[in-house]
Amino acid sequence: MRISLSAIDRNKLSGFIQLMRLDKPVGIYLLLWPTLWALWVAAQGVPDWDLLLIFVLGVVLMRSAGCVINDFADRDLDGHVERTRNRPLPSGRVSSREALVLFVSLCLLAFGLVLFTDTQTILLSFGGAALAALYPFMKRYTYFPQVVLGAAFSWGIVMAFSAQTGEVPKQAWLIYFINVIWTVAYDTLYAMTDREDDLKIGIKSTAVLFAEGDKLAVGGLQLLVLAGLLLLGGQLSLGLSYYLGVAAAGGLFGYQQYLIRNRDPKACFEAFLNNHWAGSLVFAGLFLDYLLMG
Repeated sequence: MRISLSAIDRNKLSGFIQLMRLDKPVGIYLLLWPTLWALWVAAQGVPDWDLLLIFVLGVVLMRSAGCVINDFADRDLDGHVERTRNRPLPSGRVSSREALVLFVSLCLLAFGLVLFTDTQTILLSFGGAALAALYPFMKRYTYFPQVVLGAAFSWGIVMAFSAQTGEVPKQAWLIYFINVIWTVAYDTLYAMTDREDDLKIGIKSTAVLFAEGDKLAVGGLQLLVLAGLLLLGGQLSLGLSYYLGVAAAGGLFGYQQYLIRNRDPKACFEAFLNNHWAGSLVFAGLFLDYLLMG
C-alpha cells in the first residue's frame, strides 16, 4: 500500500492542531473573557485597538502553548486515560521533540507580540510564561494544580492593566483573584470527568481531594466568584447592565450544579464547557455598561 506524502503531511498537521487544541476552542474563550474584562475595565470601555489585537492573539498563542506543554508533560500518562489515550503524543502522531519545538515557537511568537507593549508588561510576561510551563507538572506533587492553572490563566489580566494604564491597581488584583477562584471551580468540573482514571494512575487534582464534597466545593467557589464580581461592580460604580450579566452568569452556575448532580462524567464535562457562556455574559454586561456610560 502506497501512502502519499500529502496524506502524511495532513496527518501531521492534524496532530499539531489537536496538540494545540485549536479544534477545541473553549479553552481559548475561558482565557479570553477575563482578559477582556481586565482590558475593558483598565481602558474604561475604550481599549487601544493595537492592545486589543495583541492580547487576543496572545491568548490564542499562549493557550496553545499551554496545551502543548501539558500534553508533553502527560505523554506517559495520557495513554492510560480513556479520554486522552488518542491524543497526538501517546498515539505517536507527533514526537516529543516536535512538541517541544512547537511549544518554544508559540512562546516566541507570543513574546514577539509583547514586545509591542511597554517595558513593565514585557517583564511581567516572563511570570506568565513560567506559570504556563509550571502548571502541567503540578498534578504530580499537589492536589491543587487547578490553583496554579488559575494563576497562569489570570496573568493576562495583570498584563492587560499594565499595558493599557502603565500600572496594576487594586481592581486588577481583584479581577485576578476572582478569575483564579473561577478557574479552580471550572477545572474541578473538568477533573471530575477523569477522576476514576486519575485515582488509578496517581494523578492529583481538586476533584480527587474534594471527593464526595466536590459539588459543595464547586458551589462555594462559584458563590465566591459572584461575590467578587459584585464587589468589583461596587468599586467601579458599574450599572444595571453589568449586574444583569453577573446575575445571568449566576444562573448558569446554578445550571452547572444541576448538571453535576449525579456526577456523570459527560455531564461534568458539559458543565465545564458551560463556563464559556458564563464568562461571555459577564463581559457582555461590562461592555454594555461602559457603552451606555460613554
